[in-house]
Amino acid sequence: MKNQKDSKQNNVNRPSPLRGDRGGLLSRLLRPNIVSLKPYSSARDEFSGADAMFFDANENPFNAPYNRYPDPYQSELKKKIGEIKGVAPENIFLGNGSDEAIDLLFRAFCIPGKDNVVSIDPTYGMYQVAADINDVEVRKVLLKQDFELDVPGLLNTADENTKMIFICSPNNPTANVFREEDMLKVISGFDGIVVVDEAYIDFAPEKTLMHKLADHPNLVILQTFSKAWGVAAIRLGMAFASKEIIDVLSKIKYPYNVNLLTQEKALEFLENAQQKDDWVSVILREKERLKKALQQNPLIKKIYPSDANFLLVVVDEPQKIYDLLVQKKLIIRDRSKVAMCEGCLRITIGTPEENDKLIETLKELS
Repeated sequence: MKNQKDSKQNNVNRPSPLRGDRGGLLSRLLRPNIVSLKPYSSARDEFSGADAMFFDANENPFNAPYNRYPDPYQSELKKKIGEIKGVAPENIFLGNGSDEAIDLLFRAFCIPGKDNVVSIDPTYGMYQVAADINDVEVRKVLLKQDFELDVPGLLNTADENTKMIFICSPNNPTANVFREEDMLKVISGFDGIVVVDEAYIDFAPEKTLMHKLADHPNLVILQTFSKAWGVAAIRLGMAFASKEIIDVLSKIKYPYNVNLLTQEKALEFLENAQQKDDWVSVILREKERLKKALQQNPLIKKIYPSDANFLLVVVDEPQKIYDLLVQKKLIIRDRSKVAMCEGCLRITIGTPEENDKLIETLKELS
């Protein structure tokens, strides 16, 4: 009887899709097969307590703790993230990079070959890739000449089959955070899901929309450990949304999508958040130093404002400069063929020593 009681207590994180669906938002937007889907029930769904002998999951009994399947809902990790971000664990989804959350959103809301999404242009390329994989049309709306949102354009491009709008802020490759009032106009004016990708927000933390999350049941915010936290290799992304949306993502994800090593490493870094803040401070100082140095280089025609950990610069011969830097084993990103980025190179901020090398090499090329 004790085990039955413990098992019941440990079921608190299991998803319950559509409960509390405010205004029927999800009932209207979700694919019908997702609404009716019966999720896979793993052994750790049925019981996840400590100090028990496990005979239920056909695991190897040796080599603890790595012989056991990890917590499928990453409860300890979500609790710690929630404390830092100021949100409840039930409003957090963790995935194998933010790309998993992006893919799951397509699978949850978009009927292949019928539905569409709207995206700004230029922006992060994974939205298009995920759409193509899921056979979903992407309708792209160019940013304005100052790289700000075309709010009427985004809203007018949507139709009855538009399920999501994607906004990356700070945007990649333009590096700017969009005006909060413009993003809120899109969120309030669109009768579907708005995904705001804040992968670079740790470099402009005062500009996050996290404080608006509870006010907008159609808002999904993506963040990541890959940038400011310095652990891109562990592949851990975060999605923040209403409990109802998080429950849907948890319902359709693969059972053990975040492995134990990733969970352990993330907890280790979260215990030392000051290290992340110190790195961010150095990167921001180096960004200003690199910017000033590049402004003195005749190769650089323009440097766009940046709220991220990279600079978008304009040059006359982007392919030539890119190739010459590659020969010196200095790898930047040629964005000159991306919409609105003609002549542009994207430069990530490196260590002081790496930045010195880049500055000196560009001087030699000028």
